[in-house]
Amino acid sequence: MRHVFAHRWPRRRRSDRGWTLIELLVVLSLIMILVSLAMNNYRMSIRTAEEATLKSNLYRMRDAIDQYYADKGQYPASIQALVTDGYLRAIPMDTITKSTDTWTTVPAEPDPSKPTADPGIYDVKSGSEAVAMNGTRYADW
Repeated sequence: MRHVFAHRWPRRRRSDRGWTLIELLVVLSLIMILVSLAMNNYRMSIRTAEEATLKSNLYRMRDAIDQYYADKGQYPASIQALVTDGYLRAIPMDTITKSTDTWTTVPAEPDPSKPTADPGIYDVKSGSEAVAMNGTRYADW
C-alpha cells in the first residue's frame, strides 16, 4: 500500500536545497570581518604615508635652511624667503594639517655682533597638535 502524500511533494535532492538563513548570516559575517580588517589596514597605510611625507618635507626644509645659512651667513627671515631665493620651489604642504600655512618656525639665537638684526628661522616644525603613531606629537618632530 502506497502512502497518499508520496506523489504530492517529491523529496528534494541536496543540490536543490539552496542556502539556509544561518549559512547566509555566517558568510555575511565573515565578509564583514574581512572588509573591516582591510579598511583598518588601508587607513593605517594612509597615515604611515602621511607621516613619511611629513618627515621628508621637514628634512627638505631644514636642509634648505642649512644651505641658506651656509651661502649667506644668516638664517632666512621666513619660509617664503627660501622660495624667493630659490632654495625651495614651493613651500611644502604639512600633510597632517593639509596646509602650507601652518608650519611653526623656531627663531635662531640672536647674533651678539648684530643685536639689531632679525635672527631669522633656525628650524621648522609641524603646526599640528595631533599625536603620531609612535606616540609623539607631530609638533615635536
